[in-house]
Amino acid sequence: MQFPIILVSPARPENIGAAARAMKTMGFNQLRIVASDAHLQPATRWVAHGAGDIIDNIQVYSTLADAVTDMDFIIATTARSRAKFHYYATPEQLVPLLREKQQWMSRMALVFGREDSGLTNEELALADILTGVPMVADYPSLNLGQAVMVYCYQLASLMQTAPVSISPDQNRQLDALRDRMTGLLEKLNVADDNKMSDWLTQRLGLLEQRDTAMLHRLLHDIEKKLAE
Repeated sequence: MQFPIILVSPARPENIGAAARAMKTMGFNQLRIVASDAHLQPATRWVAHGAGDIIDNIQVYSTLADAVTDMDFIIATTARSRAKFHYYATPEQLVPLLREKQQWMSRMALVFGREDSGLTNEELALADILTGVPMVADYPSLNLGQAVMVYCYQLASLMQTAPVSISPDQNRQLDALRDRMTGLLEKLNVADDNKMSDWLTQRLGLLEQRDTAMLHRLLHDIEKKLAE
């Protein structure tokens, strides 16, 4: 399974190094960076002690949209006060949800935002599900390297699961459902209902494969009826 960690516009090379070290420790090996060259600074390797191979193979993209274009499922981390959408899962709650997704998806990505401002609403909208680390303090004090460690530790068991043979059609089920849902909203002239669109976007990421298949059947019947 492909499961890259994506850092959006990281400013401090030390944080990139810490993220790489956490990934290496927990069995993750793909690091993607968006709109930053901070990883080229020497401090990245100093902190990434033992994870030089991850640093050597960093993939760089100009936008988050480019970085996730080949992914089937996208998880974005965010702070509650900055999110346009609702929380859906803590790191612990992600485990069973993603374990089910592994049975019909082979490419997932975990996205972390900027150290000072996180992800924009436009970037969050690219995600299938949002997640945040519950904290007792009113002001979030978890830095980027620590956050990557928390998630890699919690999700490490997913990297040890034997790969399942997945067809391209299975990988595309959720994207295809989202496309069909968007098309239906347009046909019904309610595509500009942002509240409805946001609610649907948020909920689709929670669906299991069986639910996704059933919704495809329902949309097929609705489309067929509208075409009459």
